[in-house]
Amino acid sequence: MAETGRGPGSDQASITEAERWFLDHGLSYFVPRVRAEVRRGLRPRRFLPPLLGVTALAVAAAWLVVLLLDEKSAAPAVWTSFALAGALAYALTALHARAIVSWALTRTFGSLRLLVPMVSRALPLLLVFVTFLFINAEAWQMTSHLAPGVLWLTVLLLTALAVVFLLVRLPEEVDRADDAIDADFLRRTTRGTPLEAEADRIADLPGPHPPVTGFARWNLILVLLVVQIGQVLLLAVTVFAFFLLFGALVMTKAVQESWTGGPVDSLPFLPNASVELVQVSLFLAAFSGLYFTVSAVTDDTYRSQFFAAVTGELERAVGMRAVYLVLRERAT
Repeated sequence: MAETGRGPGSDQASITEAERWFLDHGLSYFVPRVRAEVRRGLRPRRFLPPLLGVTALAVAAAWLVVLLLDEKSAAPAVWTSFALAGALAYALTALHARAIVSWALTRTFGSLRLLVPMVSRALPLLLVFVTFLFINAEAWQMTSHLAPGVLWLTVLLLTALAVVFLLVRLPEEVDRADDAIDADFLRRTTRGTPLEAEADRIADLPGPHPPVTGFARWNLILVLLVVQIGQVLLLAVTVFAFFLLFGALVMTKAVQESWTGGPVDSLPFLPNASVELVQVSLFLAAFSGLYFTVSAVTDDTYRSQFFAAVTGELERAVGMRAVYLVLRERAT
């Protein structure tokens, strides 16, 4: 029902401004025309040809690597990497995830001033825990005897476990914000947005607000996922660099050879740097990323630190969507 002094034209103007705001803030799936294009991209006749092309390219690349390097263990890693790259490329283009990923990454790495203190709180305890693995002969023996392809496949496996864990737990964050919708929530979360005035008018209207479902729900989950992956990546790179430097300073070649059970392949840029040092550092960095992912979601202390930066954005998106849907219903 239109309010006094307002008509379909003013509602439509607010809807257009809201949709522009959604697109600018990585909420593409909140816009109906984008959702329609994504649905078309998910039809088998649209994604099967690219899928077959990427599969053929991955198989050819894996065969070429095995032929040139004579390393059969590298084939699964090469095939998996190509498949993941193809899926990511299709999602960024046909599924319109580029705006979501771009905004989330910009939001994450554009606030390094806030991320560095948060990471510095988690890093000391994590390094104490992981350093005991680093100065352990068994860890060096295991990683040094892994073929490069197997090591990379292990890193991908640990990364996949972290992503799966996030996909299981992050919907709870969306539900928590969705369940908090009331009149005060709508006024607070839409303040400073194109729908601020509309929220004041409709906040006290009776009736339940529609829950966040479907593509809109996955949009919010993807934003949280990319933000969290960005934070974990920052920490994993820090751990990797720390162990490279620490190992080059204290792990002499004699110690490395005694722990790996054979000669090490030296690198030119640091006195004690070796391929084996890079391998164990990479493995421990990936393991640290998985450990940190679990801690950041399950531990209340980490949750308050690492989700505080995006909780406000999540609530604002939920509030904007609730007002936007009321406007669309009223306009039609």
